[in-house]
Amino acid sequence: MTDAPARTEAVPPQQGSNGADPQTALGTAAARNLATTTKTVPQMQEISSRWLLRALPWVQTTGGTYRVNRRLTYTVGDGRVEFIAEGADVRVIPQELTEIAILRGYDDEEVLEAIASRFTQSEVRPGEALVRRGQPKDTVYLLVHGRVEQFGTGPYGDEANLGLLVDGAHFGDEGLIDPEASWDCDIVAATPTTLLSMPADQLRTLADNSPSLAAHFDAYRERLSQASNEHGEAHIDISAGHDGEPVLPQTFVDYDLSPREYELSVAQTVLRVHTRVADLYNHPMNQLEQQLRLTVEALKEKQEYEMVNNRSFGLLHNAAFEERIPTRSGPPTPDDLDELISRRRDPELLLAHPKAIAAFGRECNKRGLYPDTVDMGGHRLPAWRGIPLLPCNKIPVTQDRTSSIMCMRTGEDNAGVVGLHQSGLPDEYEESISVRFMGIDDKAIMQYLVSAYFSAAVLVPDALGILENVEIGR
Repeated sequence: MTDAPARTEAVPPQQGSNGADPQTALGTAAARNLATTTKTVPQMQEISSRWLLRALPWVQTTGGTYRVNRRLTYTVGDGRVEFIAEGADVRVIPQELTEIAILRGYDDEEVLEAIASRFTQSEVRPGEALVRRGQPKDTVYLLVHGRVEQFGTGPYGDEANLGLLVDGAHFGDEGLIDPEASWDCDIVAATPTTLLSMPADQLRTLADNSPSLAAHFDAYRERLSQASNEHGEAHIDISAGHDGEPVLPQTFVDYDLSPREYELSVAQTVLRVHTRVADLYNHPMNQLEQQLRLTVEALKEKQEYEMVNNRSFGLLHNAAFEERIPTRSGPPTPDDLDELISRRRDPELLLAHPKAIAAFGRECNKRGLYPDTVDMGGHRLPAWRGIPLLPCNKIPVTQDRTSSIMCMRTGEDNAGVVGLHQSGLPDEYEESISVRFMGIDDKAIMQYLVSAYFSAAVLVPDALGILENVEIGR
């Protein structure tokens, strides 16, 4: 009996642990260890268009201080009054009373506190009249919160809207100087309004008992009696349209003895880089250079923010009170921008938060209007009346969804808004930005001081106007 021939069976291919077919070639994950990747430089989301820094003309400020000389002005400008709220009760901050024209520059805190204590609070419903034309100006009003409208008689006898007053405004103080003054318009609440008011005769009584306040009032009356133009500047006597040989007026141009000075502000940081990183990891990109590049970008963002919001020189806080106007209905309408533009000579640009620009676009769509576009440096930007509307995300949006829109004229030759800087700094990295080596500490970390010097100046008040209380949430 012979043995049966042995049978051979095919061995199945080995499977991976997960049941998949076995790997037959080098995988991409392992191959990357021998490959050189293609990398980008470090990216940064904080970088914005920074149109304000691009659009402003920059003035070399040697010595670090920029003085704005103006003609002598006799009239004093008005300001916004601020208040303190304690629950539902509101009181005026005594020092804020110096924002009222007649009290500007008065510094006796005891008397200011006495004046502040005489204001009483009241609430006014929409449609209720605060004053009527023809009534005597015997009360000083401070507008704490709300909006009031002024109505007067137009040139053809019809009713005319003379403008809006909003939070922080004051009216009726003219009656403190002229007891015979009367109202030439109606003032009516447009929204629920909170007011502080004080009879004018109470302030006169305080002046009778306070020599310093009486002397301040006399000096104010003297300033008002000086001849001046519509802007309050000292008058220049000129004769025109005469015949023969009349005696010509003699005049001179007087200057402000205390001009505004702008000192360059600074934004700084200390950049730290470990020497091991700089020595060993500099290919294909220079680590120090990339660290500096991103730090300088953040510094420029901070620079633009300060130029908009700084309480000393920021544009939002340096616009004159008379150059600030509220919107008539809340959102920014074409009518609002027309009024903002028409109030100044040669307006060159509008600056607004992107959300405010979108709100303006919605108002144009409602009316079937299509804003223009203009070319600025190769960019197509929206415009109104041929004036570019530039986005600036540094303009704040408040919690109640309101913002502001700025309109400005720029340049020294045009008596506009200018940026201030100083180039030629030691260790200058970019114009007016310096990077100074500060040494290596005992932890082998290099330190660099990165500094940017800048400011902004408004040469005359009408160079900068602001549309306030712009609603963006509708």
